[in-house]
Amino acid sequence: MTEVLAVATITVLAVIAPGADFAMVVRGSYLYGRRTGLLGAAGVAAGVLVHVAYTMLGVGLLIASSAFLFTLVKLVGAAYLVYIGVRTFRTRGEVAVDLGNKTELTPFAALRAGFLTNVLNPKTTLFVVSTFAQVVGPGTPFAQQAGYGLFMSLAHLLWFGVVAVFFSQDRMRTLMLRGQKVLNKVVGAALAGLGVSLAFAPSH
Repeated sequence: MTEVLAVATITVLAVIAPGADFAMVVRGSYLYGRRTGLLGAAGVAAGVLVHVAYTMLGVGLLIASSAFLFTLVKLVGAAYLVYIGVRTFRTRGEVAVDLGNKTELTPFAALRAGFLTNVLNPKTTLFVVSTFAQVVGPGTPFAQQAGYGLFMSLAHLLWFGVVAVFFSQDRMRTLMLRGQKVLNKVVGAALAGLGVSLAFAPSH
């Protein structure tokens, strides 16, 4: 599996798995409308870049300092992919969304909500670290790593933008949540399988 394909596959599967970002964008879109949801999605995408920045530095230091530690992080990352795959597979699809506190959000508040939800989300930390640990090696150019990070951010922006559009229309809410149940089974199985295969893949 090439680096690019691995990054694309892991990113797409992890992004559409339900979590705090999904619940935040759903709530904002459902309560306040499409603009608030889209701004929340933009905030989430910006938050991803923060995780990418410190992960690129940390993984680079691990590669340079200790092959053992890097391999350990790689295995832990693969185990995490299996873990979230199993959890996603077992999720019923009804993401808990608090519909109370309907105080109107300003554009800045909507953007900030998305940013802080993602930056403070340990799931995103583990997702980014796990992905980089699987695909980045000593020979991976910095520009290519940065490209991976930008792709992760863009994937979040596009997916949660779609979520915002759907949930800003009342009639689409039930449809999307219903579809999420089937999606969780597919995504969960794929993530778990990918984690297992990456754990046994040779290191760079």
